[in-house]
Amino acid sequence: MKNKKGLVLNYTGDGKGKTTAALGLALRAIGHGEKVYMIQFMKGSPDYGEIKAAKYLPNFQIVQKGRNAFVKKNEPHPEDLELAKEGMELARKIISQGEYDLVILDEINVAVDYGLIKEEEVLKLIELRPEWVTLVLTGRYAHDKILEKADMISLVKEVRHHYQRGISAQGGIEY
Repeated sequence: MKNKKGLVLNYTGDGKGKTTAALGLALRAIGHGEKVYMIQFMKGSPDYGEIKAAKYLPNFQIVQKGRNAFVKKNEPHPEDLELAKEGMELARKIISQGEYDLVILDEINVAVDYGLIKEEEVLKLIELRPEWVTLVLTGRYAHDKILEKADMISLVKEVRHHYQRGISAQGGIEY
C-alpha cells in the first residue's frame, strides 16, 4: 500500500511475546492485502509454528538466518556471523526494493547486542526504508540509538513466566 505512511516499530524488553506481537501484526497486515517479509536472525529451527503456518498464508514470506543452536554472547560461532551477514544483505535488498509493505527483522536487537550485527548497519536500514514500508524490529536489549529512530516502542516486561514453575517450552506457545 504505497499510499500509506510506513512506521518503524520496536518490540523489546525481557518479557515473552515480542515475536508473537510482530506475527500478530503480520497477520493483520495480510488481512488487509499487504505483503509481509520476515527475517529471523539467530533462529534456524524448522519447528517454529510460524515457519509451518507461513505455508498456508498468502503474501507472507519467512526466512531464517541462524543456526538451530544457541548463540554465545561475545563468542559467536563463525557460522552465526556469516548467517547474520546474509540476513543483513537480504534485509537491505528487501527493504530497498519496497515491494513488501511490512518487513519484520525478528531478534535483530539481540543480534546487535551479541555483536553479530553493527548498530550502524541497523540505523542505515532504517534510513534506507521507503516511506510506505513499515519496519518492525524485535528482541531484547534494543540499543538507544535504534530506539530513538522508532515511531513506536513496546516494552514487553516479564512479571511471571511459566518456566519459573518448571513448565518447559511448548510448541504453539514458545515456538
